[in-house]
Amino acid sequence: MNESLDTLQQAAERSIADAVDLRALEQCRVEWLGKKGRITEQLKQLAQLTGYEKKAFGEKVNRIKQAVTERIESRQTTLAAAALEARLAAERIDVSLPARGERAGGLHPITRTVQRIERLFNDLGFSTVEGPEIEDDFHNFSALNIPEFHPARAMHDTFYVGNGAKVLRTHTSPVQIRTLEALLAGGGAPPVRVIAPGRVYRCDSDRTHSPMFHQVEGLYVAENVSFADLQHELKRFLARFFEREVTVRFRPSYFPFTEPSAEVDILDEQGRWLEVLGCGMVHPKVFEAVSLDPERYTGFAFGLGVERFAMLRYGVNDLRQFFANDLRFLAQFH
Repeated sequence: MNESLDTLQQAAERSIADAVDLRALEQCRVEWLGKKGRITEQLKQLAQLTGYEKKAFGEKVNRIKQAVTERIESRQTTLAAAALEARLAAERIDVSLPARGERAGGLHPITRTVQRIERLFNDLGFSTVEGPEIEDDFHNFSALNIPEFHPARAMHDTFYVGNGAKVLRTHTSPVQIRTLEALLAGGGAPPVRVIAPGRVYRCDSDRTHSPMFHQVEGLYVAENVSFADLQHELKRFLARFFEREVTVRFRPSYFPFTEPSAEVDILDEQGRWLEVLGCGMVHPKVFEAVSLDPERYTGFAFGLGVERFAMLRYGVNDLRQFFANDLRFLAQFH
């Protein structure tokens, strides 16, 4: 290259001064000091020089290269500081503005319904008990007078775990069995007045059923308990839950663990009968399974689906909406 070294230095310094940002400055560095940069190219002329000229020329090129490098570093510091200042200005927060605040969360409608049911039964004198969700055959089936050939034991209706040795409980009735066992093992005796809320599992899924759902089952065992006592307690609960006087009917039904058994219907405001729960008098064989004298004690049991009550209370017609995790839907209940 035939450009004089002084001219190159001046041109390089002007180019550095004109760089408006770090990207432009990097391009400038490549143009002047890169592998094929204009100053670097000057070193190729050394091969054409000899002796003193080569030494003097090389020293001057290196001084110019050092000077340009220092100018670039200085300019880089200035531009980096300006870039940081611009970024901070762009991200500046006006602390005098009113705060946005955080939206308060709320309980899931199923949780709210469970708590409401539990509170109402507690007011009626029932205590809350809990038990394991993974159950054995005895507590989930046999102790409840469910025979081995009963469809509820089939794979298409029940989730078996642990090579079939355990099941995900299909109802919370096993908690009632465990409660009676614990009472008798500790030397106690009825009366027993409990409810067992919790998650249960069945192989079923559609707009009104879910493979995981919630139940609340109740048990009252004492001497001289009658079906009239059962009717009285359930009517009181239903009136309090729906906050109105409800017309109730008891239809004969069948459950292995109660005899007699009944389905409970209520009359809605449109004049339709809606099934809401099942109930009955505890079967003598259930008492025998826990070594409780069925000649001395009687009792009633009932079970209701929490999702069913939540759907009726909140006017929801598709059970799956409760578990879709759609915040637009759930926010209605906060």
